[in-house]
Amino acid sequence: MHTAAEAPLNIVVLVKHVPDTQFDRSLTDENFTVDRSESILSELDEYALEAALQLVEAAGGKSSGGKVTAVTMGPDQAVNAVKKALQIGAHEGFHLNDAALAGSDAAGTSLALAALIRYIAGDDGVDLVITGMASTDGETSLVPAQVAERLDLPQVTFVSSAEITYDGDAPVLRARREGATHTDVLEAPLPALVSVTDQINEPRYPDFRSIIAAKKKPLHVVTLADLGVDASAVGFAGAWTTVDSAQPRAPREQGVIIMDEGDAGIQLVDFLESQKLL
Repeated sequence: MHTAAEAPLNIVVLVKHVPDTQFDRSLTDENFTVDRSESILSELDEYALEAALQLVEAAGGKSSGGKVTAVTMGPDQAVNAVKKALQIGAHEGFHLNDAALAGSDAAGTSLALAALIRYIAGDDGVDLVITGMASTDGETSLVPAQVAERLDLPQVTFVSSAEITYDGDAPVLRARREGATHTDVLEAPLPALVSVTDQINEPRYPDFRSIIAAKKKPLHVVTLADLGVDASAVGFAGAWTTVDSAQPRAPREQGVIIMDEGDAGIQLVDFLESQKLL
């Protein structure tokens, strides 16, 4: 019978550099891509990082051979997402940085990230790929499923808890997914891909020692050529979807103000009726 300490885990976590939600979001004028000048590590990815760290720690931690690797793709500034992940606790980082990636949609992004995961796995393999349930910029939740398909991995998405158990000698991911009226308990053999919700844990925050230690952790920058990916398959050239035009949302009109002179209730009913809401 295996115990957690006898089975170190090698986990890859996908992280993304996204516009800070404290600021208004906007598109660039020249190609209608998201303006990322004020960006941070996606908040939802912090839950994925915490889930990975807890699983590795339960399996004996880095001293027993376990590892959490944070990976991202994007322009130069996207490396800050990986640096933050290293401060939080990831042991190693990879940044896929290539000009040809600009304009990648979900299909191109998943193709590039799948190639990066294969590159990282090498001969040793990866036990788990963990992602947030969505990015806070696109909010499509498409990339995790597409990466799993490209890597031929079983996928368990939108989970609120996850643990590693054993079926004989075979490691199994056991996860819980909360529905509106019920709860599913799902199992998948490793290696697998799992996306987690913001209900799974409470992410840790880096202290001063963690921030200093992160500077010494390995952070690798790779290109499409390193991965053997054709530039025409990603970016604007390989996108399955394009944005032809965009315009700002029309400003909201001022609402109707009802002055209460003893008949506010009647005025409200009359208004709702005029809007065919009654």
